[in-house]
Amino acid sequence: MALDPLFPADAFRRTDETPDAQFYQQPRFVTHIDEGAIAAVTQLYREYFPANGTLLDLMSSWISHLPPDVPYERVVGLGMNEQELRANPRLASYVVQDLNQEPQLPFEENEFDGAAICVSVDYLTRPVEVLRDLTRVLRPDAPVVITFSNRCFPTKAVAAWHALDDRGHLALVKQYLLAAGNWHPIELLDRSPQPRRSDPLYVVIGRVQKP
Repeated sequence: MALDPLFPADAFRRTDETPDAQFYQQPRFVTHIDEGAIAAVTQLYREYFPANGTLLDLMSSWISHLPPDVPYERVVGLGMNEQELRANPRLASYVVQDLNQEPQLPFEENEFDGAAICVSVDYLTRPVEVLRDLTRVLRPDAPVVITFSNRCFPTKAVAAWHALDDRGHLALVKQYLLAAGNWHPIELLDRSPQPRRSDPLYVVIGRVQKP
């Protein structure tokens, strides 16, 4: 496993180091945040992703939380469970790939107008490599919208995630983007529904700046 020198050697260790393909073998047709937080994700996508654009849903599942009334030219999913991906009605196509084993994305340069990573960034053991290659497949100024809450599969979240609070998670994901390079500007947002009766929602957004 290649580790970025900016992070400690044990930052990306997990309690459960069994192959992720084994962990995700059984489909989970559930949502991992509640309705209020999902609505906040959908609103973010409405704001940041262009209508009629081509989008990449990284670490995708059976639902993408895109606005139902906004048309997109094409939405491509990349995830771990084929049954979940096949059931996602917004995906025009999908790829089954473990980014912790193979962080290089199987797409062409400048293929997408935006990318989403929804409540999954805490499971990446090679986040800098993934986000670095993401700049290759996104068009100039295209955004990545990275959302997360206070829920996770604890045995699969990396050690660095467990060591930090919500504010620390925002700073950590920002550091991932800075270490990857070619992301500017970077926004840190708290889009938790108000009043706070729902799951919190935190957001890191970067835009691709090609060298």
